[in-house]
Amino acid sequence: MPELPDRREETQGGFIVHGVPFPIETDPDALAFLKRLTPIQIEQEYAITYLHSYGQDSPWFAGAANRRLLAAREPESGYTYATPRGHDMYSGIETEWIDITSRRARIHAFTVCHFGSEEFLPETPYVLAMIEYEGVDTLFLSRLMGIDPDEASIEWIGMEVRPRFLRNSKLKPTDVYFVPVGLPDGAA
Repeated sequence: MPELPDRREETQGGFIVHGVPFPIETDPDALAFLKRLTPIQIEQEYAITYLHSYGQDSPWFAGAANRRLLAAREPESGYTYATPRGHDMYSGIETEWIDITSRRARIHAFTVCHFGSEEFLPETPYVLAMIEYEGVDTLFLSRLMGIDPDEASIEWIGMEVRPRFLRNSKLKPTDVYFVPVGLPDGAA
């Protein structure tokens, strides 16, 4: 019969706790002070591998990874969504994918963000813009690059823009961003 361990191996990984208060007296009432302690707090890194699926929106991400911007069109009415949508929101009919990469696009509205999520905080200030595509019924929200956020101007409304894509796709909506038409490649 194999010898079974009678104690767990201790490692230095994770976190190490020092000096957690505990009464030395053996009097049972001495434990009452533990109720008055400030709660013990532990800070530790936490990582998890998360497997998720883009499901019916997968064609949009495949397009972006290949430098193509896809829109979803409702086949009966022709209503076109700039953002991925597998089915029409009213009829439930499956939409069809269309390539809008080379269509004319303009800034419909924009905002300068001086605060952002953890991922974008180091990049503040940055510009988010609602992009209006010719022949598309809804707007596409994306980053606007190649312009100075500190010089925001109402004159940006209507500015022609074009999509750019990250060279190494991360399969995220942020793989696509926009720059003013006429901005040379590599300038933003």
